[in-house]
This record gives sequence, C-alpha cells and structure tokens, in this order.
Amino acid sequence: MDALDARILLAVDDDPDATILALAKRLGIARNTLHARLRRLQEAGAVREFTRRVDPAALGHGLVAFVSIALSQTTGRRATSALAAFPEVVEMHSTTGEADLLLKVVARDTADLHRISGELLAVPDVVRISTVISLCEELPLRTRALIERAARA
Repeated sequence: MDALDARILLAVDDDPDATILALAKRLGIARNTLHARLRRLQEAGAVREFTRRVDPAALGHGLVAFVSIALSQTTGRRATSALAAFPEVVEMHSTTGEADLLLKVVARDTADLHRISGELLAVPDVVRISTVISLCEELPLRTRALIERAARA
C-alpha cells in the first residue's frame, strides 16, 4: 500500500457514500485510477466487508465476551471450523500461552452467553474454556491512525 492508496482509504472513510467520481475529484486523480486501486485493495483484502461496521448490539447482541479455548493437542485443530460456524463468534484468533484460541463472542445477555459457552464446550476436541465478560469497549477497533501515517509516507 502506498501513500495514494492510504489517501483513497481515508477519503472513503470520510464519506463512504461518495461516488467514485466525487472521490476522484476530491483526491485529484483519474476516476479509472481510483476505481482500479479500490478494486486492487479489495481483492488484496485490505478493505474488508461492510458488515464489519455493523454493531452486534443493533442486532440484539449487546453483551461481549472473550472466550479462551484450550484444544486437544493431538486433534484440536479440526475444532476451529466447528467454532467458526457459531454466528455469535465474531472473531477468532490462534494464540500462544495456556489457550490455543481466543474468541470474541456476542450474546443477548448472560443467560444467552451461558448457553453459547455450553455449546462451545461441547465441540469435539475442545478441552476447556474460560470466559471473560467485557464491561465496556474502551477503544473500538481502529485503523485510521495507521492509514493516516501511511498517507504521509
């Protein structure tokens, strides 16, 4: 990603509903250049899907929890597909340390989280889970500061 790509991403972030033509004019580049670069960024995975911007709380899933999962050391890797199939699992990361996976899970309330936890524990090759409830989001996912730095480069 070069500085122009970063400037394009900032412009889209500032006005996600802007047309390609409007963004190209604002950036002082050709419409075809903007379109080609946006397509390349999307194909490279630099621009993720729109649904990442939807707040799960708006869908009735306002409780956020982080679930550490220990997997069977011999067969545990096959559990990731089963865990990813849960709609309430919104992120999953392989980790180092005592747990093998860290899941970000959303739920309607603590009773719903209890249900989800039981279902996660029932997945074959899941040995143990540990759940921590988020009280509030102190800093939401952000990348703008990194993009601004790249735009200045």
